[in-house]
Amino acid sequence: METSETMQVKEMKFRIKQVSQKLDLPVSTIRYWQKEFAEYVDPERTNGGQRRYAGNDVDLLAQIKELVYVKKQSIDQAKKILQNGGRQVEGIDWTDQTILLTGGTGSFGKHFCRVMLEKHNPKVIRIYSRDELKQHEMRIEFGDDPRLRFFIGDVRDGKRLERAMDGADMVVHAAALKQVPACEYNPFEAVKTNVHGAQNVIDAAIDTGVKKVIALSTDKAVNPVNLYGATKLCSDKLFTQGNAYAGEKGTRFACVRYGNVIGSRGSVIPLFLNQKKSGTITITDDRMTRFWITLDEAVELVIKAFYYMEGGEIFVPRIPSMRITDLAEAIAPECKVEIIGIRPGEKLHESLTGEDEGRNTISYKGMYVILPNMSWWERKNYRGGEKLPENFVYTSDSNDAWLGVDELRRIVYGNEKITTPKMRVKAVA
Repeated sequence: METSETMQVKEMKFRIKQVSQKLDLPVSTIRYWQKEFAEYVDPERTNGGQRRYAGNDVDLLAQIKELVYVKKQSIDQAKKILQNGGRQVEGIDWTDQTILLTGGTGSFGKHFCRVMLEKHNPKVIRIYSRDELKQHEMRIEFGDDPRLRFFIGDVRDGKRLERAMDGADMVVHAAALKQVPACEYNPFEAVKTNVHGAQNVIDAAIDTGVKKVIALSTDKAVNPVNLYGATKLCSDKLFTQGNAYAGEKGTRFACVRYGNVIGSRGSVIPLFLNQKKSGTITITDDRMTRFWITLDEAVELVIKAFYYMEGGEIFVPRIPSMRITDLAEAIAPECKVEIIGIRPGEKLHESLTGEDEGRNTISYKGMYVILPNMSWWERKNYRGGEKLPENFVYTSDSNDAWLGVDELRRIVYGNEKITTPKMRVKAVA
């Protein structure tokens, strides 16, 4: 119960300089926070336009100072906590977490760092990759952010991984050989990186006491028809079963599996944009469909997986499909299209779950979760999950969400308007 003295203090009005002295904050910071937290801090104005802060305003500013300066929350995080009545928002408090990210200079890795640094303020992100030039360029791009550390190393090198992981809390394993033709032509190298590298990550994480590990998988791991998919299927099995090796160490492993990332270096969009200059776009088969996910969605999936995982799951996002012909029309409707025939190791449609996985898959929190079917696994989360049919499969051609030509055009070109003739299709023997 508030005393009469406390009530009197709360009814008092304070000038901004008085608030600055009380909270030991610069006047400019108070003005900035007042703007950012306008729905919470709303001082009265005198006839001359001067601010007069009530006691409740001062209390809220003190709470914001605690969240931002002491607990190292971002402005967005602090807003969410205030909206939640001062309680920590559901999720992981990343401010005290050290993350190791393999393959950190790739499309996903860079975007993951950008999102984490801007929204979640982790203690440290360790970038682990082979290419010193890409690390140098990334260091410059991120303005020498002190929360980023750069480690030269290869996932094939178990000892180096162990040294790099020492003291890390979480690991995101994004390093892999991903180009289908390159893996077909260099199969031993694909196995060394994607399979042996996966085992090295698992061993190093257990031996250094990492709490949680998320490995990035691919739709190509489902019923694989090429070596890349086969090595990623093997990698998925290693990570989901790796929990059996952790024992009392308590390290937990899980995977996230998604389709093509819009605009990533390996996607077909850069290829089509380049081909557009020649007036001809090549398509392997005009019946082809693909899953599509944005980098933001991919990062969000990893963050959700870290929060919900118990170990052994594969998390699959519910994402839209697109027809390859629609993408070609969206990018270059004026161009001629040549059908050149399906390539070795290429599928007409893609799957994110296999038929045998359907019996263990649930719908949960806007995603599908393939649960492990192992004696050592104890289910704690997912009580609200919806059980799916035993023969459930999630394929790009049977999806209930699709990106049309206009949506794809907006993704590629933003708001730029394109009014050009329809494309012409020509089959090539």
